[in-house]
Amino acid sequence: MIFFSIYFFSILELNGLNNILIIRLSSLGDVLLTTPLVRTIKNKYPNISIDFLVKEEFKDLVAYNPYISNVFIYKKNADNFYELLSSLKKQNYNLIVDLQNNLRSKKIIKKLRVKSVKFQKHSINKLLLVKFKINRLNFLPQIPVRYANSLNNFTLDDKGLDLFLPDNITSVLNKNERIIGFAPGSKHFTKMWPIEYFILLAKLLINNGFKIALFGGRSDKDDCKTIKDAVPEVINLSNDNNIFQTARDMKNCLALVCNDSGLMHVACAIKIPVLVLFGSTVKEFGFTPYKNKNLILENNSLDCRPCSHIGRSGCPKKHFACMKSLSPEITFDKLKELLK
Repeated sequence: MIFFSIYFFSILELNGLNNILIIRLSSLGDVLLTTPLVRTIKNKYPNISIDFLVKEEFKDLVAYNPYISNVFIYKKNADNFYELLSSLKKQNYNLIVDLQNNLRSKKIIKKLRVKSVKFQKHSINKLLLVKFKINRLNFLPQIPVRYANSLNNFTLDDKGLDLFLPDNITSVLNKNERIIGFAPGSKHFTKMWPIEYFILLAKLLINNGFKIALFGGRSDKDDCKTIKDAVPEVINLSNDNNIFQTARDMKNCLALVCNDSGLMHVACAIKIPVLVLFGSTVKEFGFTPYKNKNLILENNSLDCRPCSHIGRSGCPKKHFACMKSLSPEITFDKLKELLK
């Protein structure tokens, strides 16, 4: 017997559902970008129970989300996989919304044998833009809207991203001070503004009466230490991937200066303005600040951008002009504009 798992749902068909599973296993920003869809479905159809499947390292992003009934954890080991399948089968889902759309999510859907819809990645169009600079992505909306388009004719509300924190998290920062946050990290080198530029910008801001707080996870600690060593006045709040503490401290900043990274989306979820530096990636990929005050700095005169849709370990042209041309002085002036 042939089983067809992909199905196109209309708004009217959502009316008859009572249990949905949303799959987005990773990463930090991608999981946060699903939250407008979760919230809008729940508010439009309060009788629908929404469960969420995510990797363990990102579970905190949805752990306190009031629109989600159950959070299931995906682990790579085989024992967990079959235990997970057993738990998911007991939920009797009417629909799976696959916002991951990779081999792992497809394997889960195949085993559950439930009707599903999937996020369209536009992989060929991304390849055309990166390799041949043929832009067929410029007509597409931001990623949260693309997620919602997985459900045919589904329209999101007009709010932004969600990140719900436990009540017992306190901040070491004083919200009444003029604090600018820096998030210097990213997974890939070509998405990172040079550390020496962060150092120069920190000095400019401090000389103009601002304080600087550094944010980052475990992989960003060395970069944050480098900035702290060069500018002792900064407050280094990098930690071991404690997203709750990071978000709580970040809330007390006037704005965040960051790369195209997960912490950019965290800042948007807690509603603080962001100044974002785009290097090897471009806005057409859809991962821009969603419904939050922002200013994006990028060099649009370079014909080598984008060189990747996710970032690279080094500049293929060796000049890294996409980031190096965005000087600390330019960034300082644009930050003042954003703060107005």
